[in-house]
Amino acid sequence: MPLALLALAVGAFGIGTTEFVMMGLLPNVADDLHISIPTAGHLVSAYALGVVIGAPLLAAVTARMPRRRVLIGLMVLFVAGNALSAAAPDYHWLMAARFLSGLPHGAFFGVGAVVATGLVAPERKARSVSLMFLGLTVANIVGVPVATAMGQQLGWRATFLAVSAIGLAAITALALLVPADHGHGESGGLRGELRALGSVPVWLALGTTVAGFGALFSAYSYVTPMLTDAAGYAESSVTLLLALFGVGATAGNLLGGRLADHSLRGTLFGGLTALVVVLALFPVLMGTAWSAALAVTLLGMAAFTTGSPLQLMVMEKASAAPSLASSANQAAFNLANAGGAWVGGLALAAGFGVTSPAVVGAGLAVLGLGVAGVAYLVDLRSPAPAPAPAAGGERLVASGKPLRETSRR
Repeated sequence: MPLALLALAVGAFGIGTTEFVMMGLLPNVADDLHISIPTAGHLVSAYALGVVIGAPLLAAVTARMPRRRVLIGLMVLFVAGNALSAAAPDYHWLMAARFLSGLPHGAFFGVGAVVATGLVAPERKARSVSLMFLGLTVANIVGVPVATAMGQQLGWRATFLAVSAIGLAAITALALLVPADHGHGESGGLRGELRALGSVPVWLALGTTVAGFGALFSAYSYVTPMLTDAAGYAESSVTLLLALFGVGATAGNLLGGRLADHSLRGTLFGGLTALVVVLALFPVLMGTAWSAALAVTLLGMAAFTTGSPLQLMVMEKASAAPSLASSANQAAFNLANAGGAWVGGLALAAGFGVTSPAVVGAGLAVLGLGVAGVAYLVDLRSPAPAPAPAAGGERLVASGKPLRETSRR
């Protein structure tokens, strides 16, 4: 695999760390800024809002720019947001800085996915995307626990300074390892890109992301009370158990990338089916300590098996604007985060039991399977034409545009 994928993974590692570390630092931030923990929780929402707004907006604005330059610019914005978070004098400034930090998130993964697929042969596209996402899943195993411990020992501001340093390392890696663009990104103009994004197959793919990952977050958002109240774990053990989720997510991400190169649709259906089964069994698996640990690991594995297939499917359904579509998929992922947590919370508040959010998640995963099935039927009725072979020793990539073999490293 090209070394450029390592540069993308470093950027993904930094983004994954800053996205999830705030959950562990909420008590420290609340104490330092003299606010309540629920108020500090709005800092998580501010980041997610930045992702949802920034993903399609920045992808559309930068669509005609060379992609390496776009990736570097997005990481500069990421570094600025985290540095401002470290220096924020009060809660309101920190809210603004967290929003700024979230703006480049979706566009980086969106543009990065297009770059990753252009670096490899067509039969390895899904694997290349999974290797970029590897940085995100490894962040849950290593980055978030280490950054949380650093914040608890040295203060939460030190954590964001450290994340800024990771961003600087990513900028250096991108500049050195990602090949210079031969031409520009999509060139159909903003109107053409929005038109490509407006097709029914694209929206069905985005809907599958919202339902499928909404299923994940319906359960994962409340996994701590499940582990303590149902499985009997001490609160001090939860951090290690959440690292098991990261291990499962990493394994699922790599497995999904490898399988999707052989059968994109089959991997998606298989991953969603596995997610239904795991979530439906959560009330039983949370009955003992060992099976609860297994459940958390399997949850990460089943959910992230679908990550690369969904990313590629959205890109292929909007081949005229793959960066914009891929970035929109990241916005859909964050909508799933918020929506899944909300729906799972309704079940918990209604008194259906501590494991009820997982049962709700199983229902959302079934909905995701249904949306994916409708997308499959739409494809059967209107199959996409095969791309024409490119001339002059070029090969086609996910964007539908030729890339010369000499541009690979």
